[in-house]
Amino acid sequence: MSALPTGQKFWSPIEAVWQWCREWANAGSASELRCCAEEEVSRMAQDAGVSVTEFRRLVKESPESADLLLQRMASLDLDRGEVSRIEPQTFRDLQRVCTMCESRGRCARDLKRDSADPVWEDYCPNADTLMALNKLPWAARREY
Repeated sequence: MSALPTGQKFWSPIEAVWQWCREWANAGSASELRCCAEEEVSRMAQDAGVSVTEFRRLVKESPESADLLLQRMASLDLDRGEVSRIEPQTFRDLQRVCTMCESRGRCARDLKRDSADPVWEDYCPNADTLMALNKLPWAARREY
């Protein structure tokens, strides 16, 4: 089975993993990789660029679990497309960390209440990376 459905939009590696798992589960296989040999799970994790432990955890999450990252990037005026094109590994790491973050509820509330409030920098595991990206001269901003 292909990780990327033919004719579909571009998928990040994490989105591709989720899509593959949804297709796999919908095909009647047992849930959550229980039917796969450990070597196969290891290969899939390696293909996705994460550890087996992270892979197993990511599979349990929904594709929307990194949407807060996209909202935070928008509040910082960081263009998702430009960042993912110029810094693909950094973007994948941001998605992975956001997906596995334990403060997603707080983040969602803070984004909804006041996305400009810097309180998120105190608990967000992506804060340093996002702030570093925010200091770069991005073409999409047309400010440089």
